[in-house]
Amino acid sequence: MTVEKVKEKNWGVLLGAAFIMATSAIGPGFLTQSATFTQDYMASFGFVVLVSILLNLVVQINVWRIICVSGMRGQDIANKILPGMGYFLAALVALGGLAFNIGNIGGAALGLNVLTGLDIKYGALIAGTFGVLIFVSRNAGPVIDRVTKVLGGIMIAMVAYVAMTTNPPVAEAMVKSVAPDNIKVLIFPIITLLGGTVGGYITFAGAHRLVDAGVTGEENLGQITKSSMMGIGIASIMRILFFLAILGVVAKGVELDPSNPAASAFLHGAGQVGYKFFGFVLLAAGLTSVIGAAYTSVSFLKTLNTTIVKHEKYFIIGFITVSTIIMSFIGRPARLLVLAGSLNGLILPITLGIVLLASRRKDIIGDYKHPTWLIVAGIITVILSSYAGLTSLQNIKNLF
Repeated sequence: MTVEKVKEKNWGVLLGAAFIMATSAIGPGFLTQSATFTQDYMASFGFVVLVSILLNLVVQINVWRIICVSGMRGQDIANKILPGMGYFLAALVALGGLAFNIGNIGGAALGLNVLTGLDIKYGALIAGTFGVLIFVSRNAGPVIDRVTKVLGGIMIAMVAYVAMTTNPPVAEAMVKSVAPDNIKVLIFPIITLLGGTVGGYITFAGAHRLVDAGVTGEENLGQITKSSMMGIGIASIMRILFFLAILGVVAKGVELDPSNPAASAFLHGAGQVGYKFFGFVLLAAGLTSVIGAAYTSVSFLKTLNTTIVKHEKYFIIGFITVSTIIMSFIGRPARLLVLAGSLNGLILPITLGIVLLASRRKDIIGDYKHPTWLIVAGIITVILSSYAGLTSLQNIKNLF
């Protein structure tokens, strides 16, 4: 293989890892939450978007560096820090990933419903089948990279079109992003978005993809950093554009449909074209999140059991199949999603705390020196996300 082809292959892997992280963070739940919060807090929601981007930056750079430099997946690092912790972490991530994957299948089915009018039950079967076909291929890695890049790129382009069409008050949004009307009332949406966009399996999606592709070790730190920054950049662009698209509608006094606030915003903002665009955005967000959730959840299990390592592809297919069956035949698993949200809130401080402890262990990272500012920023984020996790525990009472 020529040097040019090696570089091209590496670039594809780096970009693919960036997109699998970014698109996992921009699932159906993110779209609905952002639309609802933008209507509630108007331009001040820009502050929430800004804070979530900064916290995402701290979490992802810490996680990508330690995992990729060590060449070990999250659960293996956890077992090094405290024997047995890796099994506990893997169970949390897999359970949360399964529950959210049911929601992702449902989101993709709703997108198909908007585009074609197809019954949600059949839409869920189609979405699940699409996810299975991705992993049936002999070499699924490059396929995952291509699919997430294409769908992610189209998704961003469509949201950008609607953002320009709705003509949002950009100047006001910029001012309120650093000087909101009331910071105290924005704590809840910050907590919600933190768990939903960097919690659970999302934290590890891109880093685990690089480990699987062999982009590990301190000698590859430049590539690892480049990939993580691309992922953060892609997710941030989507968050900002989506916020502006919704703001342009609600700033005109339009009341969004509470049953599907994002869809109604796109309909009011750009007519039927905007509505169909939203259908595709929701479909793409659901499908890419299905891929990310299944791939990353099983990656947490495979090094803990040799059978899963040997038959990883079939376990991923089974993961998607179970999610699809539950969504298609049991309906909307509201209680399971509430539990998943609570678990997601708990997982982030645990995983980030483990990563920060690993950053001081030579038996994990060798001679690599992790930047002090990342450790300090990570500790602050652990404290904030711990508060978020305790808050999310209150949702469990809704299950009983």
